[in-house]
Formats: sequence, structure tokens, C-alpha cells
Amino acid sequence: MPGVPSAPGGVRRAAVLSSPARPGAGGHAVSFREDSPQDLDRARAAVGAWRDRNPAATAERLLADLGGQFHPDYGPVLRAVLFLADRHRARDITGATRNAAPGREW
Repeated sequence: MPGVPSAPGGVRRAAVLSSPARPGAGGHAVSFREDSPQDLDRARAAVGAWRDRNPAATAERLLADLGGQFHPDYGPVLRAVLFLADRHRARDITGATRNAAPGREW
């Protein structure tokens, strides 16, 4: 965002709510973490391996088990990666079942 300085640690002040959009205007700050493609790749690999070991576990358990390996604000990303991993696995299972038993629909 033009005119908004970066903060240490890769977190940048993105906007100020309930006030004019100018730095130092007060209000409630909204921040986001700038992550890299490597962070997301690492999350995908970790969540995929975790799901292989814990096929029936919940997203809360995922965060308890893996949350310490990532930035504290990365919880929503880990939940999203888990959702997508489960969706892809469901498609793979459905496709494999349909290919193994043609004519049989679920």
C-alpha cells in the first residue's frame, strides 16, 4: 500500500479501519503477513503428510500438531490447505472407485 511503511518481521500495516486511509490516523490497524511460495509449499507438504497419518482428525488437531512449525498467524492458511487436500483426496477416491467399477455410481 503506497505510503504505508513495512514493519519488522515481514508484517506490513495494510489499512487503518474507521479512519481516513492515511498512516498514523488512528483507528484499528489491519495487518497481513507477506509469505513466500516456499512457505505455502512447506504448508502443503506438512498438511499432506499429517493427513496421511491422521485421516479422521479435525482442523483443530491439525493446528495443535503443526501450528508451532509456522508463523502464529498461519492458522487460516493451514485450515485452507487441509480443506483443499481433503477435497482433492475425495476426488481421487471417487475417480478411482468409478474407474475400478464402471457403471457403478456413488
